[in-house]
Amino acid sequence: MNYKLTLAYDGSRYDGWQRQGNTSKTIQGKLEALLTRLEGRAVEVHGAGRTDAGVHARGQVCSFHLSQDWDEEELRDIMNGYLPGDIAVLAVEKVPERFHARLRAKGKTYCYRIDTGQVSNIFERNYMYRHEKELSAERMRQAAAYLTGTHDFKSFCSNRHMKKSTIRTLMSIDIETLENEIQIIYHGRGFLYNMVRILTGTLIEAGEGSRTPESMKEVLESRDRQQAGFTAPARGLILCSVDYESDYARMNDNYSV
Repeated sequence: MNYKLTLAYDGSRYDGWQRQGNTSKTIQGKLEALLTRLEGRAVEVHGAGRTDAGVHARGQVCSFHLSQDWDEEELRDIMNGYLPGDIAVLAVEKVPERFHARLRAKGKTYCYRIDTGQVSNIFERNYMYRHEKELSAERMRQAAAYLTGTHDFKSFCSNRHMKKSTIRTLMSIDIETLENEIQIIYHGRGFLYNMVRILTGTLIEAGEGSRTPESMKEVLESRDRQQAGFTAPARGLILCSVDYESDYARMNDNYSV
């Protein structure tokens, strides 16, 4: 039986999503350890995206197979009873055998939170990046307009040895101003390694006036990581949601990847 999980987690004390041999503090590792105990054999969990160390999630999605036909709410409650308090299964859904959390994803939405208050928000400090300089949301919106659409985002990728295509599509970048906070909301079909955090650092530099909004065009064209801004800290980044085709009936035995 194939299951789809939607979960939330506070990434503060974890070394990211992906299972690693040198640490047990990963989200995937915690899920696989629990499901392996329930199943009595090794269970592999496939995540929609590999969030970095310190990055949070409100709507991460993963999938896995179990031999037992569990009631969805029962499996959710059992998992939440054993998982650490900073990981929560929001929903469990039985899906067709061909469903795969990563391969079937059509898009993702990330939010980056920036603390712009005169005094640091101490209760949110693990979930926001504190920026001391004044930011112009309008300048950030002007810069973001150059980055939306389909582009080669090699300048915004930390992986220097990236061999696959670095062309990605950003459907939208929304800059929202709240009291003592700016939120940058990214909706795209896919993202490169550290892409959202580098985009954020670059938009912050545009917002504080250390680069012009128009310079985004040159940064894209350069395909040079050194031309883009700094990598914003992980703690301000949240994976909000993952998009899928609503009609699972389209998945049939002829599907291949």
